[in-house]
Amino acid sequence: MLNIAVIGCGVIAQYHLRALAKMKTARAVAVCDVLAEVAEKTAAEFGVERWATNASELFRDASVHAVILALPANVRGALAVEAFKAGKHVLTEKPVAMNAAELRTMLAAQGDLVGACCSARYRSFESAKAATAFIRFGGLGRIRTITCRAATKPGDQPSPNPPVWRLRRDLNGGGIFVNWGCYDVDYLLGLVDFKLTPQFALARTWQVPEAFAAYAAAGSDAETHIVGLVTFAEGCVLNYERAEFSSLPANSVWQISGDKGALDLQMLRYTSASLMLTQPNPGTGTKTTVLWEGEESGTGAEHDGVVFDFVEAVREKKKPMTSLKDALLFARIADAFYTSADTGKPVSFD
Repeated sequence: MLNIAVIGCGVIAQYHLRALAKMKTARAVAVCDVLAEVAEKTAAEFGVERWATNASELFRDASVHAVILALPANVRGALAVEAFKAGKHVLTEKPVAMNAAELRTMLAAQGDLVGACCSARYRSFESAKAATAFIRFGGLGRIRTITCRAATKPGDQPSPNPPVWRLRRDLNGGGIFVNWGCYDVDYLLGLVDFKLTPQFALARTWQVPEAFAAYAAAGSDAETHIVGLVTFAEGCVLNYERAEFSSLPANSVWQISGDKGALDLQMLRYTSASLMLTQPNPGTGTKTTVLWEGEESGTGAEHDGVVFDFVEAVREKKKPMTSLKDALLFARIADAFYTSADTGKPVSFD
């Protein structure tokens, strides 16, 4: 039985605890939050025997084998390093770190322990597994373009107040790109096994427009709209755009194309999910067929999947869906996008 402590008792921690409650090979043995009343309430709600207000106390406990870090990005890096040094396996929420330098510090402390990332959530779906298998065995040929363009419709004005951390670079490392881009990029690059070498990046960002000012907390300085491009040494390009609290109509595209075909994907769950494959059809142009279809709505796979995968990786001593090394590619792209947006210039990767 793998004994796991959940550090941070906010909303996302409850998903992790519900996933652990479904398992026979792992269990939550402790929860931790700086607010004693929150930690105690969470422990009681989920039937966890122990609660604490100091994570270090749990790191020092030999009966705790692994930890899930479900708390803000600006404190996760130091806690991950401390947990690794104490011999604990770590599953960390997204974004994995504030920047690539912090993630490299985590990697240096990891050793032979498992370090996994929740940014892999949407590759838990069966549709993603089908796409991975198809691409891995050469179904698209040599990859040319990797594309995400997603705009969400603003909902009702947040009440009572928008989350302070969500659009603060000092608390979260960035805005919409680290909030949702980590999922988009992990999903797309994970389908090609993260085997890409970035060369150059160019990006532009915009903060919340006046029309939606009430949707951002006071002091917010991070982007709600980003457009970026990355070239890779392998000959392909990442095209990226995501927006929230904008005037763009709601729309979402996740696509990977190669010289043998193009695959239109559905990262988010749908009542009826499908993968559409477009291939050359000499003489008539192209033909589009359904590569995979199925029911994925309401499965909860995206939240349960990363926990199940983490436990399996620890127990079987294998690589998780997204390792810290894999996540470094996203962190490097995020650093490059923000540097390019801040300076107005293209960025070369070292």
